Formats: sequence, structure tokens, C-alpha cells
Amino acid sequence: MGRYTYESFLQETAQQDRGEGMFELESDRMLEVNLDGRVWTKMGSMIAYRGAIKFTRERILEHGMGKMFKRALSGEGTRLTKAEGTGALYLADAGKKVSIIELNGETLFVNGNDLLAFEESITWDIKMMKKISAMMAGGLFNVRLEGRGLIAITTHYDPMTLRVKPAEPVMTDPNATVAWSGSLTPEFKTDMSLKTFFGRGSGESFQMSFVGDGFVVVQPYEEKTLQAGKGA
Repeated sequence: MGRYTYESFLQETAQQDRGEGMFELESDRMLEVNLDGRVWTKMGSMIAYRGAIKFTRERILEHGMGKMFKRALSGEGTRLTKAEGTGALYLADAGKKVSIIELNGETLFVNGNDLLAFEESITWDIKMMKKISAMMAGGLFNVRLEGRGLIAITTHYDPMTLRVKPAEPVMTDPNATVAWSGSLTPEFKTDMSLKTFFGRGSGESFQMSFVGDGFVVVQPYEEKTLQAGKGA
């Protein structure tokens, strides 16, 4: 429904408290953070807040020289803002769908551009793919998250999780790959095709290969900024 009376619009679109804890979905494309302390968020993702909340851009040496170097190379996709205080914070990222995941000691790798927020209790690090083909595909950087707490990731449309088994590897397009379990270490392989010879830098010329026991999350959308010749 796109047409309302004055009162019905207020009723239909009003913010709602669902009592689901620190992270809750205000809608499938908007995250509400019920803040009483500190949380890390993707830079530029705040759309509104109420209460006494202070925002601080991640300091250049806040997480050590190693992260500073990798973050500088990886671009804005992994830059963080620290939100501290008490109140309600609302986050979104270009209308992408938000999913909340609770970690209970597990490890998850997330594409740096698809990480929206995570609790302070989560430890993290920026990881670099080592093979030069990964750099050409633009899927060079991801964030390793581990510990106990909530994280929020974003996808274009609904995510799909594929199970990876020792005898059943999974290949994905780097531009559509969102996250994978900490038990997996993806490799990059090339798939030469006529598209390559015609000069089209297609992400499909490079594939991520997941072998082992775990899972990988993909989205029905190719991030154009991650395609060959346009990436980090």
C-alpha cells in the first residue's frame, strides 16, 4: 500500500520496539541497535538515532599497525565508526537486506563491504587473499570475526547458504560471495572464456573455490565495484 491518510501513515510506518535485545530488525533493511555501551558500525551507515550517543571514527592506530596497513589498502568498505552511549541507533546500507547472526565461539569471514555492525565482544581482523588472481578479481579483503556476540551483515536481496562438504566443493562468483565459515580457506581459480578475450572484465572469469567442511553465503547480485579492473 502506497497511499495513506495522515494518521494511517503515522500508524503504518511508526518505529516499533520488539524487545529482541541489543540488535533487532526494525525492518528487513534497517537495523535497530538498542545501545547501552559500545558497538562498531560500518562508516556512513547511521541513518538516525535518539538518546545520548557519541560517534567516533576509528583512530588510525586504534587496532595496531597491522590493521592500519590492511585497512588503508582495503578502502572504505572496512572503515568503522564507534558508537558509544545509551539510546536507539538505526543503521542501513543502500537499502540492502540485513541479517543478524549470533556467534557463540564460532568464526565467520565476511566481505568487508557487507559488514554492517558488530558487538564490542567480537574480535576481528582484516584478512588478505594472497593469490594475485584474487587481487584481479577485486575480492582481496574480508573481515574475520570471532567470539561471542551479535553481528549484522547485509546482502542485496535474500542470501543463500550453500553447504560445503569434503567430497562436494562449492565454487562461487567473488562478486556475489558475502561470507563463509571460519573452517574454510577459499582459493581462487581462473575460468577462461570468450568474455575474457572480448575484453570484458567479468567476475565470472575468476571463481572462489571452497573445499572442506563448512558453508558459504552468496547473494543474487554481483557487486559491480568488485569486478576485475574496478576493485581494491
